[in-house]
Amino acid sequence: MKYIDNYTFDEVNLGQTASFERTLTRENMVMFSAMSGDHVLTDIKGSETGVGHHMWVGSLLSNLLSNNMPGPGTTYLSQKLGFLTPIHLGDTVRVTVTVEVKGNDGCTIELNCIAVNQRQEMILSGTAIVLAPKEKMRIVASESSDVQILKNDSFNQLFQFASELQAVPTAVVHPCSVSALQGALEAAEEKLIVPILIGPKSRILQLAQEHNLPIGDTQIIDVEHSHAAAEKAVELVRLGEVGLLMKGSLHTDELMGAVVSSRLGIRTERRLSHVFVMDVPSYPKLLLITDAAINIAPDLDDKRDICQNAIELAHTLGVDQPKVAILSAVEVVEKKIPSTIEAAALCKMADRGQITGAILDGPLAMDNAINLDAAKIKGIKSEVAGNADILLAPDMESGNMLAKQLIFLSSAEAGGIVLGARVPIILTSRADSVRSRKASCAIAVAHAHSIKGSLDLMSSTQKAS
Repeated sequence: MKYIDNYTFDEVNLGQTASFERTLTRENMVMFSAMSGDHVLTDIKGSETGVGHHMWVGSLLSNLLSNNMPGPGTTYLSQKLGFLTPIHLGDTVRVTVTVEVKGNDGCTIELNCIAVNQRQEMILSGTAIVLAPKEKMRIVASESSDVQILKNDSFNQLFQFASELQAVPTAVVHPCSVSALQGALEAAEEKLIVPILIGPKSRILQLAQEHNLPIGDTQIIDVEHSHAAAEKAVELVRLGEVGLLMKGSLHTDELMGAVVSSRLGIRTERRLSHVFVMDVPSYPKLLLITDAAINIAPDLDDKRDICQNAIELAHTLGVDQPKVAILSAVEVVEKKIPSTIEAAALCKMADRGQITGAILDGPLAMDNAINLDAAKIKGIKSEVAGNADILLAPDMESGNMLAKQLIFLSSAEAGGIVLGARVPIILTSRADSVRSRKASCAIAVAHAHSIKGSLDLMSSTQKAS
């Protein structure tokens, strides 16, 4: 066990020195920025400029005075510092204090303070005045703990990508709550969508006025109730006037009923499914979870479509060959657990070309799907294990629980859309943050352009033939 002993006032000698050394890392920069609120030098990724905060160097003096000279029991009274040379990411800083004056009061000590980098360039100099301890003290030296900075930043790249695309005309269905109307207008301000509001016009305008929402000259199609709004929105899709649907303050079942109508709906041969796109701070890349909102107890054919929908969305997000982990409670096929049998069947369907564009493996338990060490311990040799891009849940309940757990217990950010219809469908929730609503719109906009590009390519190919 290591101990720290202090120096009492009587034990301190003029000219006595102590030093301490530390290297400036990105984690140091982000942590200092978070604690101080000074974000000028530090961006979301740490620091693009590589210039650090001088006061981070100043904080090292506190370490030195409290732990070494004079040590435990010291009271900091004042500090004067002059900053001479910038501190950069990767610099190794050595701070040194030297006793210059011992006060006649028997407790005050003035110390000269300097800091130099690995090139012996002076970073700062100044003085510190402290009250030295009067009594000897020994404390147990606490072990230094590694602090891991968990930060969401994958969505920033998504927002940047979507902002470079043309805004997509979007039917906003029955935006008759503050969150629904605000979400659509915020997406319009970000130039992600061009909203067409469908619902009772007087109610929408009153809502905007009461809550000071910038509705401006946004187009409003006046219909009497939510059911009519859903039907009108679907009609606009069939007419080719909008490229996205966005759920307002109506029930999901009501909107989806109009979407899947056998007579007037906009479904395709593919089963509809929902995909959460999640930025999990402890995971190194975007993670797609499906299906957590539409298919309650999907069968094998349903899961094939759910899987294919998610794969195509992953392609939109820049993952050329996504790795799909088909989840179950265990990683072996067990006849008493139907999801393991379906997982094995899905993998074989991929081998036979019934699912394309990805690498599939399953069944996989959650731990070995996203953690390589867990997979190695269990002897799993797989391209997917520990590195999944897509998690295919056994059913809606488990998928929804998994997604909500990551959001509310792991600080994950999530955006989600429904796929399998003629256009992507944005499903927003009253519990969604502004950033989550924006993410859902950005994902939908990117995928709408991807779909349109594929259709344009097919159309030009057909014309050429």
